[in-house]
Amino acid sequence: MASPVAIKEGDLEKRSDSFLQLWKKRRCVLTADGLHLYTDSRKKGKAKILRFDSLAKLECVERKGERVYFTLVTMEGQEIDFRCRERSRWNAEITLALVGFQNRKAVQELRARKEHQARESGERLRSWGP
Repeated sequence: MASPVAIKEGDLEKRSDSFLQLWKKRRCVLTADGLHLYTDSRKKGKAKILRFDSLAKLECVERKGERVYFTLVTMEGQEIDFRCRERSRWNAEITLALVGFQNRKAVQELRARKEHQARESGERLRSWGP
């Protein structure tokens, strides 16, 4: 299976879920379908993938010094905190990729709904036939 095409690759820091909430560096690859997080800088081992179909939005962008802090919010309301160097523009790149994914999904759903309606209309017309 081919790996997804990278939109952006680099380092982000993710706040841990542990009691101490430490910031841990992650090697990240942003693709059209999600954000892949690796614990190893050489991307060895399995990635944790934050798929865009499970994310609702990116919010709480805050600048402190040279760092940008932001939160990814899942559909279930879970918040995942990240930070990066301001010049890396990770928050903007993730936002653009997430909006692009949501737009593609909305177009697919609209097409499917229209195709379903067209099939239903065709079936009704045939049932009225001679």
